[in-house]
Amino acid sequence: MNRPQREAAVRQLMDGTAPHVPPDLYADVVRRGGRLLRRRTFARRLLWLLLFAATVAFVVWAVIAQPWVEPPSQTTPPLTGW
Repeated sequence: MNRPQREAAVRQLMDGTAPHVPPDLYADVVRRGGRLLRRRTFARRLLWLLLFAATVAFVVWAVIAQPWVEPPSQTTPPLTGW
């Protein structure tokens, strides 16, 4: 198909009537869109909750384990019997 034929085909499509849309399509789209929004909101809240739980677990571990404190030296025996 050369360029003038393609342009004529496009003009014919654009001059024609609008495609037929089923009447119940709008209700289905609204229902699916609402469901999608609820799922995204739920997933976002779940991820924030998991992030919060992981932060709390890390803080509790850090307070108990105290990884910033240097462990006692194991190279010399303890002094006893003085």
